[in-house]
Amino acid sequence: MKTSLRRNPTPRAAVSTYFAVVGFISASWIARIPALTAKLDLDTAQLGVLLLFIAIGSLLAFQFIGRLIERFGSDRTTYLFSLGYIAALVLMAVSPNAASLAAALFVYGFGFGATDVAMNAQGVTVEHRLKKPIMGSLHGFFSLGALIGAALSGVLAQLGVGLVPNLVAFSVLGLVLAVWANRGQIADEPLPPGTEPARKGLRFSLPPRVLWPLGAIAFCGAVGEGAMADWSALYVHDELGGSEGMAALAFAAFSTTMLIGRFAGDKIVSRFGPANVVQTGAIVSAIGLAAGLYLGTTESAVAGFSVMGIGLAFVFPVVYSAAGSIPGIPSGRGVAAVATIGYTGFLAGPPLLGFLARVTSIQLALFVVVALIVTIAFFTSSLKRDRLEVEAPRVAPETT
Repeated sequence: MKTSLRRNPTPRAAVSTYFAVVGFISASWIARIPALTAKLDLDTAQLGVLLLFIAIGSLLAFQFIGRLIERFGSDRTTYLFSLGYIAALVLMAVSPNAASLAAALFVYGFGFGATDVAMNAQGVTVEHRLKKPIMGSLHGFFSLGALIGAALSGVLAQLGVGLVPNLVAFSVLGLVLAVWANRGQIADEPLPPGTEPARKGLRFSLPPRVLWPLGAIAFCGAVGEGAMADWSALYVHDELGGSEGMAALAFAAFSTTMLIGRFAGDKIVSRFGPANVVQTGAIVSAIGLAAGLYLGTTESAVAGFSVMGIGLAFVFPVVYSAAGSIPGIPSGRGVAAVATIGYTGFLAGPPLLGFLARVTSIQLALFVVVALIVTIAFFTSSLKRDRLEVEAPRVAPETT
């Protein structure tokens, strides 16, 4: 994104900025959770209940953000909801008690859910304009923003900077970037004739059947990512007897290879096609994770998590691109439906795996993740290959 703040960003730079900002904001406050809990004197049980308000807000936003995108466009909805999402960071920082923090977390979750769908829909619009895949790099910018946000908050915490000045400063930076990025957003493509109009109100309805396989892929991918975040370090430390440093390396290895895979993913998808890439990535991930678990050493586990990161890197970018490109379904509605199913995987997967790990072992629970990743390959092959190729634009590799 080589551009100056004095000039309007290109559409790709604009949507990339939103992805980076959302990742930056989401990770910056997570790194300060210890300070937040100390400020309000919260125990782990209270914190767990409060964090549910983020999930409630996000799930509620998913129910009608697609209709708002149809009415106002992904550009306007991305801009407006991102401002609310970023401002919620300040509300969280200044919350004087648990009740006000719950309200702030709900606003934060609602803003995150709405912005997540809207910016992915805007990414689909830009992808269609450019006629080449860009969703991988967009999700890569989210991961990069999260890495920077967590690192900077960690450094500021070590330097003794308070919670409020830390989060207020980051919020101001995020707002400035969001306002700047809005200058480069573009309007969505007109809805084709015969598109089913959006239903009014908040009535729940099942997504169209054509989206179910994509939702299943998103669900399985979300369970896999969530399992790595919550259980990889514990597996290495508690069951394999690895050091704390080795345990930290487990998730770091997964995150690093996923980041690399997402930035490299666009060219790979352009060359081999989205269906081939997702299916091959799932098979490679399943083999890598299964081998790492079977060998049962700390080194093999970290290697397996690394392979899993590179294989799963393509899932969400391709699935969101496909969901936003199905003929007859507006992009916002398609992305919202798949995001809802995928988010359910993030919410339900880790606790269910935790219950299984408690009655058996973390290793066996992670073998269930292997089975779910194999399921991704199954659902990818069950899709009509020509349809998925159309939904996620494929072009010949660029030449110079």
